[in-house]
Amino acid sequence: MQHFRWSFIVTVVLLGVSAWWGYSNGGLAGAVQALLIASILAVLEISLSFDNAVVNASVLRNWDEFWQKLFLGLGIIIAVFGMRLVFPIVIVAVVTDMGPIEVMRMALEQPDEYARQLTDNHAVVASFGGSFLLLVFLNFLFDQDKELHWLGVIEEKLGKHGSEGLSTLIALLAVYGASKMASIDDQHAVLLAGLGGVIIYLSVSFLSGLLETEAGDPALSNVVQRGSIGGFLYLEVLDASFSFDGVIGAFAITSDVVIIMTGLAIGAMFVRSMTIFLVRKGTLEQYVYLEHGAHYAIAILAVIMLASVKFHVPEWITGLSGVAFIGLSLWSSVRYKRLQAKG
Repeated sequence: MQHFRWSFIVTVVLLGVSAWWGYSNGGLAGAVQALLIASILAVLEISLSFDNAVVNASVLRNWDEFWQKLFLGLGIIIAVFGMRLVFPIVIVAVVTDMGPIEVMRMALEQPDEYARQLTDNHAVVASFGGSFLLLVFLNFLFDQDKELHWLGVIEEKLGKHGSEGLSTLIALLAVYGASKMASIDDQHAVLLAGLGGVIIYLSVSFLSGLLETEAGDPALSNVVQRGSIGGFLYLEVLDASFSFDGVIGAFAITSDVVIIMTGLAIGAMFVRSMTIFLVRKGTLEQYVYLEHGAHYAIAILAVIMLASVKFHVPEWITGLSGVAFIGLSLWSSVRYKRLQAKG
């Protein structure tokens, strides 16, 4: 439980903030309602982001202590305040040509209008996040160095014949298909956003590889060998892709920005704690297919995000699909361990 200590502390504090905010706006009934909604949002965020924690852990376990602490320290600040508060405000500011302060005032004084502006541009952000997440999954699937294959021969063949070039081609075709599904007014923006997701993924991948393989200074090479600014940026963009889906889902429950912020922040803290737990306990080494399940959950999320430019997919479907893949991968991992034990 020590890995979740700070999460429980933050939960108590933020639930207190939620209760105070609800009480100041609606008395005792408002406080109870605020506590209930914040708790629901926290559970929603955890269910949507558990696969994010597994993927984060699969990357972090190979990093040295410096980069792990940097991501788990600075990274959580960016995740809670940057991705779940500032990022949506920046999106609304860009699409409405308003200043960030004006948007912040709108969020607090006209939450319904803020929610409308945010959800009206869901297709653009979904295209960006969907293309990025699709590349995360495809490059995992097409990894030729992967020794364990959850889907057996099928996954082995795909890994053997796939490549980063094929991943990029599939992602570009998916973005093009999503842009064609979007409304006439949104097609150009959806296409550019999807291309932006592909470009960001390739840029971060290139930067990470460059630092890890071409660092001339031996001391610098040792620092980036098990972590780099490229990897840090990769995980932050990955978190952004996950978090926006949670923000949009939150506005389907309430338009109160303060309650949304506290609820999602609680969920983000528990995702961070789960990441630490998975890394410190070596869970991915014990449950060998857990990483596979998380990536397949990411694939489903990517498809849902790209499809959501036209179709509305309820958040519970997104959350349950991720939980289902995680559960199946855990069962497969336990079964694998039993078979190994029997020789």
